[in-house]
Amino acid sequence: MLWGGLQQRQANANSLIAIIPIALAAVPIYYYRHGQPQVDFRFALFLVAGAVVGAYLGARSLKYIPDQQLKLGVALLIAVLGVKYLVLP
Repeated sequence: MLWGGLQQRQANANSLIAIIPIALAAVPIYYYRHGQPQVDFRFALFLVAGAVVGAYLGARSLKYIPDQQLKLGVALLIAVLGVKYLVLP
């Protein structure tokens, strides 16, 4: 967002689009790691369903959130996750 000159909404949308090819490229690597499947597709199905519903609802609700509050929310989320990973590695 900083270097691309994008608004927060555009940065969120581009991030979601970028995840698709990254995830598709990683699936065969993780699936065949150590010579046997490492992916539980039943569990992954629940994750995918939740992610699709969450992404849809989040994208629809973006029009109701002012840009400044969205920036603050994303910054707070990143800060909380950073502290969490420092404290609970």
